[in-house]
Amino acid sequence: MDRWIGKVAVVTGASAGIGAAITKQLVSHGMVVAGLARRVEKIKELEQSLEECSGKLYAIECDVSNEESVTAAFAWVQENLGSVNVLVNNAGISKESSLIDGNPEDWRAVFDVNVLGLCLCTKEAVRLMREAGGEGVVINVNSFAGERVPFIPGFSVYPASKRAITALAQTLRHELTGTQIRVTGISPGLVATELMVSYSTYSEEALASFPTLDPEDVATAAIFILSCAPHVVVQDIVLRPLGESW
Repeated sequence: MDRWIGKVAVVTGASAGIGAAITKQLVSHGMVVAGLARRVEKIKELEQSLEECSGKLYAIECDVSNEESVTAAFAWVQENLGSVNVLVNNAGISKESSLIDGNPEDWRAVFDVNVLGLCLCTKEAVRLMREAGGEGVVINVNSFAGERVPFIPGFSVYPASKRAITALAQTLRHELTGTQIRVTGISPGLVATELMVSYSTYSEEALASFPTLDPEDVATAAIFILSCAPHVVVQDIVLRPLGESW
């Protein structure tokens, strides 16, 4: 990780869960991190807790589903931090709904964040990476639910939004042929985060009875990706908690 010291990473959805865990790891390894989220006050709290680390965290308010918000966030990064070396597309939401009688507004909200938001952030980050002309890494935090859909009442369009990320990553790899920018994905199984607790099926008590990953487990995978040599493409990592059976 030494070659990443002082380099700039952008982490979306950095206010909690997997995004916060990845942010902590990157800052502890000496990286300069722009943490993007709607709940910017949460990132500021995280920023204060990381003041003793060798890296630095900057809190930036951003709604990844809003193009103007994304453009403004990356303009701030360019003006104040110079460029982007690593992008972690972590921001994601889910709405408990149904394909049969659900609310289309809920479906749209999921795709706006999980798919369109990822595309908007990737476009801005890759532009800066290409202008810099050096090594770059895009890490998409995906989900194993996009590969194997579990029976979870109310999951609705969430698995489809994650499946889309797999296709988008491969398209991006094709478009980036000839550059030093690598595209990879991490697809965890059930992770104990706010997103899962938002489902009526998964209260905190119920979640405790299932095999789960911790957000830190996903962060460890992100560090592994960045630790690999520049010529090594880790295309996808699947993480599952021991005992998960779906």
